[in-house]
Amino acid sequence: MTGTIQISEAALASLIGLTAHEIPGVVGMAPANLKEGISRVLGRANVSDGVVIGRDREGGTYTADLYIVAAYGVSIPTVARNIVERVEHTVKNLAGIELSATRVHAVGVQRV
Repeated sequence: MTGTIQISEAALASLIGLTAHEIPGVVGMAPANLKEGISRVLGRANVSDGVVIGRDREGGTYTADLYIVAAYGVSIPTVARNIVERVEHTVKNLAGIELSATRVHAVGVQRV
């Protein structure tokens, strides 16, 4: 018996958001757009905040953009590299999906 497994973009974004939160030097995720920012102000934040999933024109591959807030004093390029490596590894192993691009946008720095 064969079948297909489909993983929603929302589930993929949650997996990526949870993985990013595990990286030392990440204080949190930043709203990726106005709608997400309004939801956060209204108290409806969730683990996929700050993650935007994209698909290529043919719909075959995914991209991920992560909007993070870094801890003050950490090397942002090192944190970004760690995020990319861990996210791509986790998504491939847990979801069976290879991301064609993973981009980290450091949009803030905060003391912890």
